[in-house]
Amino acid sequence: MIISEIRVVDRQSSKVFIDGDFAFILYNKELRKLGVIEGRELSETTYNEIKCGLLPKRAKLRAMNLLQRKDYTEMQLRNKLAERMFPSDVVDAAIDYVKSYKYLDDRRYAYDYINYHMNSRSKSRITFDLINKGIPQDIITEKLEELYVNGTEESEIPQIKQLLTKKKYDPETFNYKDKQKLMSFLVSKGYTISAIKKAMEVE
Repeated sequence: MIISEIRVVDRQSSKVFIDGDFAFILYNKELRKLGVIEGRELSETTYNEIKCGLLPKRAKLRAMNLLQRKDYTEMQLRNKLAERMFPSDVVDAAIDYVKSYKYLDDRRYAYDYINYHMNSRSKSRITFDLINKGIPQDIITEKLEELYVNGTEESEIPQIKQLLTKKKYDPETFNYKDKQKLMSFLVSKGYTISAIKKAMEVE
């Protein structure tokens, strides 16, 4: 394995290319300590020390530090680690590590997210948000069914009425065009036409 290029990332770290392909990022002090020099051969021992020891340890620490600040879905955490350009197998190892200690749990994340937002956001909006965060559809469905025990429409009508109040809605003074505009706004929030009509008291 020949270190074909060392490309500076910033004042502290550099990208290391082996045989023409990007391999990993190391801190400059690690380059010196490990004897990683452009144009020289990288021994199997040093390569394994980096790939099996140094990088997995760093990725696990990075994952733990991120999760201490806020909750992440698996997809979000993978993306965060990928931003640091950790190799995919190192990212997998870090994800498995935090999952083994229950620090990362998409089911818990989905439950907590739905429970927090179900009184202020539509079921459709919550579903859309969770999909974008990388939560699998089967987990979303499972947690929605678990939490929406009284049905969706009943829980969403009070939310719609609250939005109507903010919009100063008055069924007696709003004309047809104003009502249609307001309905379009509520549909964009993920509420059903049926629930909207009940909240607006229109046929």
